[in-house]
Amino acid sequence: MKAWLRPSISWLLVFVPIAVGFEHFAPSNHIAIFFFACAAIIPLAGWMGRATEHWAEKAGEGVGGFLNATFGNAAEMIIAIMALRKGLDSVVKASLTGSILGNILLVLGAAVLSGGFKYPSQRFNATAARSQSTMLILAAVALIAPAGFHHLSGLSASTGKLVEGRLSFDISLVLLATYACGLIFSLHTHKGLFAGEGGHGHPAEGGKAWSVGKSVGILAAATSMVAWMSEILVGSVEATAKDLGMTQVFIGVVVVAIIGNAAEHSTAIFAAMRNRMDLSIGIAIGSSVQIAMFVAPFLVLLSYVIAPHPMDLVFSVPEVLAVALAVAISGQIASDGESNWLEGVQLLAVYVILALVFYFLPESAAAH
Repeated sequence: MKAWLRPSISWLLVFVPIAVGFEHFAPSNHIAIFFFACAAIIPLAGWMGRATEHWAEKAGEGVGGFLNATFGNAAEMIIAIMALRKGLDSVVKASLTGSILGNILLVLGAAVLSGGFKYPSQRFNATAARSQSTMLILAAVALIAPAGFHHLSGLSASTGKLVEGRLSFDISLVLLATYACGLIFSLHTHKGLFAGEGGHGHPAEGGKAWSVGKSVGILAAATSMVAWMSEILVGSVEATAKDLGMTQVFIGVVVVAIIGNAAEHSTAIFAAMRNRMDLSIGIAIGSSVQIAMFVAPFLVLLSYVIAPHPMDLVFSVPEVLAVALAVAISGQIASDGESNWLEGVQLLAVYVILALVFYFLPESAAAH
C-alpha cells in the first residue's frame, strides 16, 4: 500500500507549474489558483515528511517524533508567515486553530483508526502522552485567557487593543520559555519516557534509510517550494472565500490546515500501521503542542517585524471553544496508554462536527 501511495502523491507535483502558470497568465481566476496551489503543497509537504521520516529512523521515537512534528509544521508556519505579511490576522489565527484541531483530531484519529484495523489494541507510553496532553491544556489556557480578557476587561477599543497586544506579547514569552522546558524534559532529562521502541529495523520505505545529508537537502528544496506555493495560495484566499461563499475562517481552519497537515498525515498513519504508536502520538500531539506553544507565540513576536500591525493572541470564541473541546477528548483518549479503532472514529467524529460548525458559522460570528 505504501509503495503505491507515495508515487501517487508525487504525481501531484504537476500542479506546481500549473499554479505558477495560472498566477501569471490568469490572475483573476482566484479559485483555480487557490486549489492548484493547495494541490501543489500536498506532495511537497509529503516529501518533507518522507525526508524527515528517514532522518528520524536513526533518532529513536522521542527525537523522531520531535523532528516529524517540527518539519511537519513547516508548511503551516510558512503559510502563516505569508498571511501575516499581508496583514491577514484572521487567516493566520484560523490556520493555527485548524492545525491544532487537525493534528489532535484528524491526524491522530486517522492514525489510531488505521492502526486499529491491523491491531486489536495498540499500547504506548501513557506517562509521555499525559505529559504532552498537559502541555496542550496549558496551550488552551493561553488561548482562553486573552479571549476572556477581551470580553471581560471593559476597556475601550483603542485602549483594549493596546493592552491586549502587550498581554499577548508577554504570554508569548511565557509559552516559548515553557516550550523550551518541555524540549529539555522530553529530549534530555526524561528522554527515556519518549524513547518507545526506536526506529531500528523499520526503514521508512522498506529499504535503506537516506543519509542525513540527503534528507536535509530534500527538506531544504521542498521547504523553499512550499514557501513559493504558500505565497500564491495566501494571495488568493480572500477572493476565493468570497467567490465560493465561504468564510476566511472556514478556509483557514479546515482547508488550509488539512493541506498543511499532509506530512503529519502520512507519517503518523504509517507509523501506526507498523504498531509504533509512541511515534504516532509524538507526531500528532507534539505537532499541536508545537503549533500552540512555539509557532503561535513566535508569529506574535515576528509580527512586530514583518506585519503591517502586531498580531495578538485574542482568538475568537468559536476557535477557543473548539480547541478546548479537542484538547479534552484527545487527553481522555491518550490518558490510558492504549488505543483501538473506535477511539479513532470518535476523534474523527469530533473533527467533522467542528468542521461543520465552522462551515455554517457566519463571518461576523467568528469575529472577536
